[in-house]
Amino acid sequence: MSLQALKLPVIAAAIAATLWGGYEIGRSVDQAPAATTPTVVRKGGQPYAAASLPDFGSIVDSYGPAVVNISVEGTVKTAARGRTPFGQLDPDDPFSEFFRRFAPRGQGKPGEQITHGQGSGFIVSADGIVLTNAHVVANADHVTVKLTDKREFTAKVIGIDKPTDIAVLRIDAQDLPTVPLGDPTDIRVGDWVLAIGSPFGFENSVTAGIVSAKSRSLPDEGYVPFIQTDVAINPGNSGGPLLNLKGEVVGINSQIYSQSGGYQGLSFAIPISVAAHVKDQLLAQGKVTRGRLGIAIQDLNQGLADSFGLAVARGALVSHVEPGSPAAEAGIEPGDVVLKFNGEAIASSAELPPRVAVVTPGKPAKLEIWRKRKAQEITVTVGEQQPEKVAAAETPPDDGGRLGVSVRPLTADEQKEVETRGGLLVLDSYGPAARAGIEEGDVILAVNGKHVNRVDDLRKQLTDAGKHVALLIQRGDARIFVPIELG
Repeated sequence: MSLQALKLPVIAAAIAATLWGGYEIGRSVDQAPAATTPTVVRKGGQPYAAASLPDFGSIVDSYGPAVVNISVEGTVKTAARGRTPFGQLDPDDPFSEFFRRFAPRGQGKPGEQITHGQGSGFIVSADGIVLTNAHVVANADHVTVKLTDKREFTAKVIGIDKPTDIAVLRIDAQDLPTVPLGDPTDIRVGDWVLAIGSPFGFENSVTAGIVSAKSRSLPDEGYVPFIQTDVAINPGNSGGPLLNLKGEVVGINSQIYSQSGGYQGLSFAIPISVAAHVKDQLLAQGKVTRGRLGIAIQDLNQGLADSFGLAVARGALVSHVEPGSPAAEAGIEPGDVVLKFNGEAIASSAELPPRVAVVTPGKPAKLEIWRKRKAQEITVTVGEQQPEKVAAAETPPDDGGRLGVSVRPLTADEQKEVETRGGLLVLDSYGPAARAGIEEGDVILAVNGKHVNRVDDLRKQLTDAGKHVALLIQRGDARIFVPIELG
């Protein structure tokens, strides 16, 4: 047998024998199974069974046919009539008619440009239901789905949900191959996963890696607790499945973190449980409804946890409650920390929005909150999510030598402008406040959960405080708690 014919597991085991000494390969090269690492035994000892390598090939054979390539065609507006490869031509220019008649095909009507794109998807129902990413088919005029057996179908977009980046398509076919859906909560960090898709248009490409993290929060993606992997994902993989070693879909490959436009080791998938919930709603009612509490939340760090008397920095800290919202009607207040939602622990603020979103509006939900250094339970009737107003969360303000700020009370007009009663305007910051990021123009609303309307209120709260305080401040439209270690 030539050296090239040796299996990688055998080479690895031989290296191990050289490094550790006293080991032998328990099988000959010809006896070694192709898909597993051979047994290694210690001289005079018991067999040591190395872990088997994943059998990716069988997964691809079984479920690869359910993965599809998606190509889209759409139109975008261009600058104006008369656009040519050489710029804008006047209609009276003698070359204008030439370019009108002989310009390359596919440029569309005057003032329009035809665009093309590619992505991936997978069949979840034998009667032609396909899942993919919303950004793959958004604004498409024509969507084509190609199967691995080369059959092509024009697809109808049943619906898209941009907040979760999920789209549901239907093709006119029966008895199609499908892929089973798994449970993302069953996967562990470090588990093997593989992706099938069409990176850069190379159809039915397979890549593999491990789960790097779970419940990852990404900017502007509040409803999706992403699965992070190191599976190679590139443009064209979007919408394709992320599968576990049972061949079950646990996620939909959606995003990469990249400074080059290509794969750099960080890939993100939408949990299939999120996608399935969206799919069911789009198929049943053509739209997606989401639960809403009407609060702004943030993560806790150890400084904030100390300020609120929490031993561990966990949960979602409420920084603002919308007037008239379900949360306001239930009595939730800024400074409350949501520890559990319907009996499920909330480790970080990113975990709360997806759990609220799947609750049917009008249904009750039980929240365990931390208030005034003890836990209590509150029942909220969940509302319906409306189009969001996004506010950027930034930093805070204060007064007094220990804190390091100069402040004054807000005028009546200023209170009306920021929609609050009371509050102190920061005129200058230094020392602890400056190190925490407090800036001129910030408004201090509360200290350790107690509102401040006058400078004396602030001084009193600082006198009674320990080593840490939590300030509720407003900057622009955003409200956020900021922990400060006092001087």
